Amino acid sequence: MKNFRSVDDALDFAISREEEANVFYLKLAQRMEKPWMSQVFKEFAEQELRHKNKLLAVKAGGQLKPSAEKVMDLKLADYVVKARITNKMSYQDALSVAMQREKKSFMLYTDLAGSTNNRRLRQTFLALAQEEARHKLWVEVQYDEFILAED
Repeated sequence: MKNFRSVDDALDFAISREEEANVFYLKLAQRMEKPWMSQVFKEFAEQELRHKNKLLAVKAGGQLKPSAEKVMDLKLADYVVKARITNKMSYQDALSVAMQREKKSFMLYTDLAGSTNNRRLRQTFLALAQEEARHKLWVEVQYDEFILAED
C-alpha cells in the first residue's frame, strides 16, 4: 500500500486514478463496433470525471461521505474470466474488463480507507469505494442481461 505524506497526497493519488479511469473508458469506447456499446463506455468515462470533480471539491475543503445504503454485489466479477484488451472487442469482453477494473478500484479505495487514521479522508475513500461498487454492479447487471441471458 502506498504511503502518503499528507491528505493532499492521498487525494492527488485518487484524482490521478480517476483521470486514468476516464482515459481507459474512452479508449475502450473506441474499440466498440456498435455506437450504443461505445456510448456505454463514454458514459462510464464521464462518471470517472465526476469522481475526479468530487475529489477536487474535497481537496478544496468539501466533504464526501459514504451512503448508509449498502451496494449489492452480484459477484459475477469473481467468476468471469478477464478478457484481453484488443483493437476490436466484443461487448462481452469489454464488460469483463470493466468488471475487473471496477472491482480493483473498489478494493483500492477500501484499502486506502483502512490505511488512514484521518476520519475525513477515510469517509472520502469509503464513499469512492461505494461509487466503484455501484459501477461494478451496473456492469454485472449489463453482463447478466446482455450476455448470460443469451445463453
